[in-house]
Amino acid sequence: MWYELGAEKKLSSKWNVSAEAEVRTRNNARTADRWSVGINAEYKIFKGLKASAGYTFLDYNNQEEFDLKSDGLRPNKWTPSYWAERHRFNVSLTGSATWNRLSISLRERWQYTYRPQADNKKYDFDNETWKAVKGKGKNMLRSRLQLGYDIPHWKFDPFANIEMFNDKSGIKKMRYQVGVDYKYRKKHTFALTYRFQKVNGDDDDDNDVNSQLIGLSYKYKF
Repeated sequence: MWYELGAEKKLSSKWNVSAEAEVRTRNNARTADRWSVGINAEYKIFKGLKASAGYTFLDYNNQEEFDLKSDGLRPNKWTPSYWAERHRFNVSLTGSATWNRLSISLRERWQYTYRPQADNKKYDFDNETWKAVKGKGKNMLRSRLQLGYDIPHWKFDPFANIEMFNDKSGIKKMRYQVGVDYKYRKKHTFALTYRFQKVNGDDDDDNDVNSQLIGLSYKYKF
């Protein structure tokens, strides 16, 4: 389960600012996975094209890791589950168009995430000492294509999107999403979504695995 809460303020015909908070769970919603808070500023370049930039603070519940030496018998290193912060910056460019009641948009986002060093989190059995999990920075390009439809005289509007995550080694994961928005008195937007996530490789830093995800969100517009 993913839970999102957001607020948006229109400053002028060109500028919007927003803030959001999110909580994610794993293990069939039994374990907290991460929480985050973020801010974002958006600028309308011209009709159908927007640019944005934002910052997000994240706190991750890193999963336990344990590995054996090459003989498969002796323990090598052990990292218990622990919480650790990360800092994420992003810059996006979004193009959109509408035809009758059908809308389409393409968002290209560059994302940089920095994980500070976490001291005394990894146990080395050979030296019988605790070691640090080293800091690391990671660049990611996220490409998202979305379709939406405004149903006449109906407040429930369906949408669907596909998002691709790329780094220097190639496609790291794909997300496929369908959902429905419900707008109440123009200021309130509720959403219910279903996502299927496919992860390529086993070195993803976000604890991500192939998953089916249910999301609930609420946004207020000032």
